[in-house]
Amino acid sequence: MRVLSGGVWAGLALVAVLAGPAAAEDERPETTWTELRPTVLGERPIRDGAGLLSLEAPKRAEDAAIVPVSLRIALPEGDARRVKSLTLVVDENPSPVVGTFRFADGQSRFALSTRIRVNSYSYVRAIAETEDGGLYMTKVYVKAAGGCSAPAVKDPAEAKAHLGEIRFRAFADRGEAQVQVRHPNYSGLQMDQVTRLYTPAWFVESLSVRQGETPLFSMTGGISISEDPTFRFSFAGHAGPVTVAAKDTEGRVFTQTFPSGNGS
Repeated sequence: MRVLSGGVWAGLALVAVLAGPAAAEDERPETTWTELRPTVLGERPIRDGAGLLSLEAPKRAEDAAIVPVSLRIALPEGDARRVKSLTLVVDENPSPVVGTFRFADGQSRFALSTRIRVNSYSYVRAIAETEDGGLYMTKVYVKAAGGCSAPAVKDPAEAKAHLGEIRFRAFADRGEAQVQVRHPNYSGLQMDQVTRLYTPAWFVESLSVRQGETPLFSMTGGISISEDPTFRFSFAGHAGPVTVAAKDTEGRVFTQTFPSGNGS
């Protein structure tokens, strides 16, 4: 039997240590997703989204209450499929479905980014549904904790004073635009530091953006969208005014129209 020298043993031990984290990255349990999936998507098969959909988020978030995520639809040239919706899910959040974004005319190329709350270390998933009913998923693992219970940044009085204000900016040189709705988007898990009572959930539950009479996208969201919901998206900027409409869980409706090349 061949006996390995001390140096060889040391080298193998080092390789094992270095390989350990990478292996762990690929072997994180997905028990929560296994339980969630029937509720979120039913029993339909889900294919790998590589080549159709990408998702970017920090591996370790600086602030769990405002974690930036970017989604991009990028179908190959000549592919006739179009994506009609994107659903964003954080497995370990109290309300896992962050939101569903819908495209009335379908999209083959579109970028969308926002900021979300992540309550504990979790997979974040993006699921695209094509017009033929196909489902395609991609995922990233984000290390963050406490995002859903983190206190609101703004003073409640200030938040109410600016409630429903909408900002729109177009970035013609980048082919992008950004929409923000001023709203505290309370999750229902945040404690009032004075009364020590939980602040009831109150958030923007729907939003739509259209240019002229053409819908660009709409969103149905929940408590996992960060305070002052903000969305950056692909935008041509040459076909008429942009109208943004939002509705919150108290039934308040906020609407504003902007010139396509202007911002506020």
